Amino acid sequence: MTATLIWILVALVAIGLYLSWTAGRLDRLHARIDAARAALDAQLLRRASVTQELATAGVLDPAASIVLYEAAHAARQAEEEQREVAESELSAALRAVFGEPEQVEAVREVPGGEEAAGELAQAVRRVPMARRFHNDAVRAARALRRHRKVRWFRLAGHAPFPMAFEMDDEPPAALADRAA
Repeated sequence: MTATLIWILVALVAIGLYLSWTAGRLDRLHARIDAARAALDAQLLRRASVTQELATAGVLDPAASIVLYEAAHAARQAEEEQREVAESELSAALRAVFGEPEQVEAVREVPGGEEAAGELAQAVRRVPMARRFHNDAVRAARALRRHRKVRWFRLAGHAPFPMAFEMDDEPPAALADRAA
């Protein structure tokens, strides 16, 4: 009888340790999602800021400046529910303005344009990487949260279900070539 109780106790301790380890892993994944989301937000803000600076610098034609400024402003001021759409519209505006290499060359020829074009190329290149890191962390957390043991024992606690950030982040061809 005592041997049976000891084995039951050992099994319960092992199960408890396993559940504790799984809860810790899930907590680390949620922390990774938070860090990746902060990095993504920083890169999106940087891209919008650089775009606004370039739009107000007077190096682009007035129509392109207005398109870029309005798209960047909308992306910076968007509420969380509309953020993905606003960022996608900024990507589309950047592709429309910098779709041709001649536009990038025109920016580079003006004083200070080389730095502005380089900074925009870096910002445009970093957004897809930051989004990919965020979405990879979300995918890993979702996969773990789908396991029965996580649902049955409520190991996720009160953490909201992680959501991926889906947007059009394809860079303009002329800037993507420059960023490489």
